Amino acid sequence: MFASLYILQQIQRVLDPSQKQHFLNTQHLCDKSLRYQLERSMKLVSIIVFFSIFFASAITVGRDHRERKGPPTRYHTATQTKPIKLEPSVIRLENSPSVTIEKKGGTRIIRSNGIPNHLVGRFPNCGNPHQIQEQEHNFIVPLRPRKNNRPTPLKPGMAFGVAINGVPFEPLAAEWFKGNRGSVWRYEALSGAVQLGPDESYAHVQPGGKYHYHGLPEALMSKENVTSETHSKVIGWAADGFPIYSLYGYSNKENSKDGIKELKSSYQLKSGKRSSDGDNPGGTYDGTFIADYEYREGTGDLDQCNGLFVSTPDFTNGTYAYFLTSRWPFIPRCFVGKPDESFNLRGQNRPRVRGNRPSDCPQKRRKHKEQN
Repeated sequence: MFASLYILQQIQRVLDPSQKQHFLNTQHLCDKSLRYQLERSMKLVSIIVFFSIFFASAITVGRDHRERKGPPTRYHTATQTKPIKLEPSVIRLENSPSVTIEKKGGTRIIRSNGIPNHLVGRFPNCGNPHQIQEQEHNFIVPLRPRKNNRPTPLKPGMAFGVAINGVPFEPLAAEWFKGNRGSVWRYEALSGAVQLGPDESYAHVQPGGKYHYHGLPEALMSKENVTSETHSKVIGWAADGFPIYSLYGYSNKENSKDGIKELKSSYQLKSGKRSSDGDNPGGTYDGTFIADYEYREGTGDLDQCNGLFVSTPDFTNGTYAYFLTSRWPFIPRCFVGKPDESFNLRGQNRPRVRGNRPSDCPQKRRKHKEQN
């Protein structure tokens, strides 16, 4: 881009009418043949500059296309939260769950078929047209993870972590205001503004059949006896190797004898209203979009990545640990360590097949926006 601007500046200098006339009027260029050669050279320079700018622009457009590349997105204009509709978790899957966790060569390897070990909601349903299918999950995390100097944001297409039953934690939804993939106005999956058909474990299914959690895995927590009376068990492992707990930890992070409490997120809704200019949605910051929230240090117990350094029953000498919370972000949205690429699930899913909603669902017209 900068190179194109520079070339434009140079050609404007070369083709400046006053300079051109000056050269043409000098005694050295009186000869008609020389005058012809000069004008021909100027035309050639113009052509070269034109194609230079053209190809530079093409490269820029191509790069932007790659950054925004993805399947078609749905077109939404919702700007307010709504009560979320949860599918009752009353269905027992025919496929048996399979998960193995082993330590090998300084790593923890979690393999699973992605089938949860608990009851699930109806899939397909009116908000989610996909059916749960077996997967081939292979996750790898370090046994001794290290914190980096700064947090690493959770990237699109990447799972934050994996639960001990082998089901991934994937809080991000592939839904944007007006279908603008890559826009800051990405819908929060559990805002209710766009009904995505989660069950009572705040999980639903991707087009390739992958069941995954967007919030508290209630059925798994029930199986693991997560209650307000005791410190949470390890409920999963983050992509950077640190443990994931759910809701409850020690009241005093350095002393287990001071009782148990529910740990709170330090994220709050922004005050005021969103911009309504251009492709901005307008409306009040109410949690419809991820961008409606901001981190306010000290307003809760947890840091920017929804964790803290704490003593736990599993790590009595202390460890950094992430916590799932009852308020946003529910599942952390960044890492303090380096996430392993085995959690990058983009392109590792089964073929995307559009499912069919049950016949008892109200029919509605869906508008899609193709990404260019």
